[in-house]
Amino acid sequence: MEPIWIDWAKRLQAIAQTGLTYVDSPYDVERYEEVRRIAAEMAANRSDAELSRVLDLFSHDTGYATPKVDVRAVIFHHGSILLVRERSDSRWTLPGGWADVGEAPSECVVREAKEETGYDVQAQKLLAVYDRSLHPHEPPFSFHVYKLFFLCELVGGQATRNTEIDEIGFFTRDVIPPLSLTRITAQQIDRMFEHSLHPDWPTEFD
Repeated sequence: MEPIWIDWAKRLQAIAQTGLTYVDSPYDVERYEEVRRIAAEMAANRSDAELSRVLDLFSHDTGYATPKVDVRAVIFHHGSILLVRERSDSRWTLPGGWADVGEAPSECVVREAKEETGYDVQAQKLLAVYDRSLHPHEPPFSFHVYKLFFLCELVGGQATRNTEIDEIGFFTRDVIPPLSLTRITAQQIDRMFEHSLHPDWPTEFD
């Protein structure tokens, strides 16, 4: 789980963001902007980030505060799981990324799988919905994230690297490579293998 101060900063930022969306009084605008600055100071004080960078990040989120959505493709082939290695940190994760506006989650995960692996897949089942803040991801994020894991069937295509991914491979449960903890955890990978062994399991969620 994330440190409590991260939760406090996120909640203060959400209050400020939502308040600034609906407020009319200029005095209340000042108050909500001060709440946002306090949230940014908390985040910057406990991290290596500059206050101006955190404040800029917070100020770009507008409208009613709601979690972001991350989709991940869970693709098995002969008992092995498909992972991709990110160029940004040279570590491995499930194919996926942020959900885009205008696409259903299942469409997003199919597109992300194609873009990051070159494989064509079909989304079959929503295996899990996790609250990122309740899992040991590193580093913590300054915004709230829901992670959706879709079981996908491999139907075609071939492994193809791109500007974000420099390696693609299938791995058995006992030889999982170093993971990109900001995107995936060992516990989550293990749960996906458990789901593959128990196809009758329902979707799990936090």
